[in-house]
This record gives sequence, structure tokens and C-alpha cells, in this order.
Amino acid sequence: MNNFIYNVPTKIYFGTDAVNNLGDEIKNYGKKVLLCYGGGSIKKMGLYDTVLSQLENAGMAVFELSGIEPNPRVDSVREGARLCKEHNIDVLLAVGGGSTLDATKWIAAAACVDHDAWDFFSAWAPVEKALPVLTVLTLSATGSEMNCGGVISNMDTKDKIGRLAKPLLPKASFLDPTLTYSVSKYQTACGCADIMSHILEVYFAPQQDLYMLDCFMEGLMKTVIKYAPIALEHPQDYDARANLMWTSSWAINGFITGSKQHEWSCHPMEHELSAIYDITHGLGLAILTPRFLKYCLSEENAHKYVQFGINVFDIDKTLPKMEIANKAIDMLSDFFFNTLGLDDTFTKVGIKQQDFKVMAQKACEGDIINGFVKLSANDIEKIFYMCL
Repeated sequence: MNNFIYNVPTKIYFGTDAVNNLGDEIKNYGKKVLLCYGGGSIKKMGLYDTVLSQLENAGMAVFELSGIEPNPRVDSVREGARLCKEHNIDVLLAVGGGSTLDATKWIAAAACVDHDAWDFFSAWAPVEKALPVLTVLTLSATGSEMNCGGVISNMDTKDKIGRLAKPLLPKASFLDPTLTYSVSKYQTACGCADIMSHILEVYFAPQQDLYMLDCFMEGLMKTVIKYAPIALEHPQDYDARANLMWTSSWAINGFITGSKQHEWSCHPMEHELSAIYDITHGLGLAILTPRFLKYCLSEENAHKYVQFGINVFDIDKTLPKMEIANKAIDMLSDFFFNTLGLDDTFTKVGIKQQDFKVMAQKACEGDIINGFVKLSANDIEKIFYMCL
């Protein structure tokens, strides 16, 4: 295995009324805050008033950017950066799900440069600094509250691109499971699929790593499988919401990556789906992931599927190797499409084969995805056809 460095110094306030610590924490970063949020659900649930009270009691001057979209747009990032520059903002506060958090991170970076925000993605402009970001999470899915990544869409170019940059790591995040009680069944299901995908992208890797990390990932996946159906049927079950929220954070804060250096596969494929069709990210991942695993399965890598099937789904270890592997894929499909109740084909969500070739080329950037199995544009297109 390779050497690695792990350093994620985000301060986490976890539990009921965690947001009550917001005022004392945010005043450490200045006096002017840009409050970023989405379509207004935080107002309906009363969270907006709670946050505003915390900020005002801390003596903060509050400026706002609302209307951040699912699959957040670069236009929102540009507007947020403009507001930061105009009002000399000191710190940004993202209140919402992963889309709001991602957009806020890139606003923090764009506020520190003179070039257009999209240059971070189209020209890979360096991210040398960013304004401090704090987050209040309302949806368990992306893990953006505890990592330095963010995904932004450009509807003009039909691109959706993710990128990591150390300056984007939140300084503090406030995680209260009760704030996810009002999340719909559909969004809860999509969030759980997203969490599972984050783990599977690392679990299925071409290189071996620490045994303890495999055990940790298997525990995370079993946690989602156990608590997702409880949260769907009993949305105010605190233990279920708490387990999903903390699993979401640890699925993609870099810990499980260890020394692995491979590229992810399903995420770049799904980014092309939501760039063109603007579908929910977790839904696209749910449709793609079992087909990706089926396409990649071979005698050479079946041992990993066997490990997955036995340790996560408790499949009988005495069965033949390939039978266990295929049963593991089937059980994952059953979890996504029956337990979570998500649509199981591109056809059902309106994705058309006429776009497959272009999406496949863009997903691998005209070359290959060097992931669990090397995938060319032709391979990706075949996986897309398996999803119809």
C-alpha cells in the first residue's frame, strides 16, 4: 500500500440543537456573514429564524443569497462571489443540503479571485485561498459538511464537474439529525443511495489497502441498509436519522480512502446524466451502480464481490464464487429499487439513448476512467445501455 496523509480539521457539533452553538463559533471568523440557502424550506421548518437569531446575537451583519438550486449552478456561485466582494464578507454560512454547501464553498473561493468562477472547472484555475465556510446540514447525502469538495453545473455548456481543494474545507459544521425529520421519502432514499455510492466507489478499488478500512466501509454500508428503511417509514426516528447523518459524513471525508489512488467511476458517469437531464444525483447513482458492477465483474476481481456479498449482505459463503458475486449485485439492486423505492431504469426517468455517446465521451474526457476496471467511452456507453 502507499503512504498517505489524513487531515480533516472540521469541527463538528453533533446532536439535537447543535445549531445553538453557531453564534459563539461563527464570530471567531469576522463580523460580516453571507447566509446561503436554497428554495426556502429552511424558513418553513423554522430553521431560518433560529439561524438568524444566532447570527444577530453574535453581532454579525447578515447578507443573504437564496435560491441555490439542486445540482447548483455556476450562476449562483458568480452571484455569491459578487455579493462577497461588494460587502467585504468575512465568512460564509451554508444552511441546507449538499447543493447549498457545494455552491457556498465555491463562492468562498471565487470571492478571492478576479477571474470567472467557472475557470476553476474549465481551466482548472488554482484554488489558493477561500473565505471561511461554516455549514448547517439539513440532508444526509453528499458529506460536503466534512470534506473539501464541491460539484457545480454549467447549464450553458451542459457540464457538471466536481473538484477538491483544501481551502474549501468547512471550519465547522452543525449536524442536528432532527433537522432531517422533514426530508421527503424520495430525497431520503436518494441521499441513502448517494451515501452507498460514495463507499462503493472506494470499496471496489483495483489495489489492496488496510483490512480495517474494508471492515469500516462494510460497517458503514450495513448501517445504511439497516437504518434507511426505518427512516423511510418513521421519519422522526432519531437513531435512524442520526446514524444516516454521521455515516454520510464519514463516507466521503477522506478517511476510508486510505492509500487508494484510483479514479471514481459511477460519479463521473452520473454527472453527465444530471448535467443534461438535471435528475437527482442519488437517483442516477442508484440506476448506474448495479449495472457498473455487473459490467466489471470477472473471474479476476470476483473475490471483492464475494467479500462484499458475505460481509454486507450475509450471503452464504459456501456458495460458488460467481454465484455469490451475482447475488450481491442483485441484493444491492433490491435495496436501491425495492427497499428505497427508486426508479430502476433510464427509461423511467426520461434519459434517452441519443445522448449516450456524448455523455460517455465526456464522462471519461475522451480517454479512460482509470478506476476499479479501466473504462473507455465505449465501455461507458455499454453500461448506459444496460440501464435502459
